[in-house]
Amino acid sequence: MAALSSVFLRRAALTGRSCSLFAIRRTMSTQTQTRPVTLPTFSMAGKVCLVTGAARGLGLEFCRAFVGSGCTSLAVLDLLQSEAQGAAEELKAYGKEVNADAEVNAVGIECDVSSEESVKKAFESTIEAFGRVDAVVASAGIVHNYSALEYPVDKMKRLYDINVHGSFFTAREAAKHMIPQGSGAIVFVASMSANIVNVPQLQMPYNASKAAVKHMAETLAVEWGKTGVRVNILSPGYMQTKLLREVLAIDTKLKETWEAMTPMGRLGNPEDLAGAIVFLCSDASTFMTGSEIRVDGGYCTI
Repeated sequence: MAALSSVFLRRAALTGRSCSLFAIRRTMSTQTQTRPVTLPTFSMAGKVCLVTGAARGLGLEFCRAFVGSGCTSLAVLDLLQSEAQGAAEELKAYGKEVNADAEVNAVGIECDVSSEESVKKAFESTIEAFGRVDAVVASAGIVHNYSALEYPVDKMKRLYDINVHGSFFTAREAAKHMIPQGSGAIVFVASMSANIVNVPQLQMPYNASKAAVKHMAETLAVEWGKTGVRVNILSPGYMQTKLLREVLAIDTKLKETWEAMTPMGRLGNPEDLAGAIVFLCSDASTFMTGSEIRVDGGYCTI
């Protein structure tokens, strides 16, 4: 009889333990469902990030992606100080939405990327504020639509100064600080236009500038390959920034044409680039340099 009681007690103890384990597993399962889980190498925590053309459009979206991935030290560069600082304040507020306990230090810095001296000063301000720079995105760029025969020369020169020379000035200043560190990630924002000719709009200088940016990045990736500095390219397709939405609201036929030429049947949203930019700037891509990621809905495949 005593032996039988002992068996019942052991079973009761095991049953209680099983219930406890089940409760723990269920709690862990619930936590997993509510808390996003990803590889630690995708985190931007502890990294100082700098983005040009960051007050609006894709540049601002890149900044949001960094903050959403844990970055709390961010240099926001744009042509006008007031707009750069306005974007910085917006990013601080966004940081609180993402993580109420985090304090995002976003600094707005005036920078005309077409001026080498202005770019140098912007990097000096960044180093003064944060002590280092780990990830740099050369995002500033412009586009005009004229036929090649009618393209104003002054506008063409201005476009190349911003899109091509500005990208180089940004990358070179970044490398000057990253090479002594022994590490760093530089991303050139090119375009699918580096690989194809856009139709029906006419934009020869823009297409040529983005092809130049792409090959510039590839060349610098080779030149700086053994320094620990990685250089890659992000090439977006048609992305519905606020400005583009305003244009397409007027010209609905153009929107329909672009959608019909895109295998996925739609235009991209700025947030569609978030994963790619974080991947290229994080430790998730440490053996990747001189590479291009196209985010274009399949446009370049046909």
